[in-house]
Amino acid sequence: MECLRSLTRLLPRPVGLSRRCLCAQALASTRGAHPVAAAAELLGRSPVPQLCGPRRFRVAGEMLRFRTSDVTQATLASVAPVFTVTKFDKSGNVTSFERKKIELYQELGLQARDLRFQHLMSITTRNNRIIMRMEYLKAVITPECLLILDYRNLNLEHWLFRELPSQLAGEGQLVTYPLPFEFRAIEALLQYRISTLQGKLSILQPLILETLEALVDPKHSSVDRSKLHILLQNGKSLSELETDIKIFKESILEILDEEEMLEELCLTKWSDPQVFEKSSAGIDHAEEMELLLENYYRLAEDLSNAARELRVLIDDSQSIIFINLDSGMNLIHVVFTVI
Repeated sequence: MECLRSLTRLLPRPVGLSRRCLCAQALASTRGAHPVAAAAELLGRSPVPQLCGPRRFRVAGEMLRFRTSDVTQATLASVAPVFTVTKFDKSGNVTSFERKKIELYQELGLQARDLRFQHLMSITTRNNRIIMRMEYLKAVITPECLLILDYRNLNLEHWLFRELPSQLAGEGQLVTYPLPFEFRAIEALLQYRISTLQGKLSILQPLILETLEALVDPKHSSVDRSKLHILLQNGKSLSELETDIKIFKESILEILDEEEMLEELCLTKWSDPQVFEKSSAGIDHAEEMELLLENYYRLAEDLSNAARELRVLIDDSQSIIFINLDSGMNLIHVVFTVI
């Protein structure tokens, strides 16, 4: 289409046709031919090679790519991107619906980049909204509700529909229940993320300990290479877990270092002064937010220390494994280098 637009600007109009009419006739007469060639035929001229190049309509493969690309773009343009939204209110009531992305941006006063997909964890604020992204989970917190976006295929159903509603309604173990809704929502999401990280560590720890015990057992004169492979895989998983914990800690620490950000997370303070004054009763909400984040930072630090101990144990076991080796020392060296 870009080639055709350029063609209508460059070619003369010898038969009294407007450029728009020329364009329409060219498209109507293509019937599988390249639009540049068809338009040129209308004028009794050879195709203009400098616009698209002579091979563009001579080579069948090139023709196919050109037409497929146009169809694909047209299809994408006709489909409005939507979010699958699950809404949780203060009482724990749950509703699910679909909303066009641009409509959701406008309703929440957000920008497209605020809800862009990303793997890393982040906590940001905009227009009295909190945007939390934790790996694949995207959430928007308002003073009245929590929105979870596109949760499908993430295996979150049990947590979303069994645990989260009761937590937000005050039936769980959230310490922030007496505080405004945004505190409960933040705590519930942070608690879920910490529980996920803890679950991964709980699975890895016994596997690594069992494998190391078998590898350093003095009764074995040789090293079981299948055990080395298991240790290698678990070591990689441990590295990924350490990275996830580090990102969690850095995200929390970034907020703790910014007093203004702590204030912005207290949504009710700015949106509903009456509720804020009633719930305050001498409580500094920014200070409460700081205590909440510090608590989860310490929990993440505990996980980080436990993962670090596993890493040190792997490193310390390396020398013992070398001693028990009767052959294949190069293999062992490569494995521990990768881990």
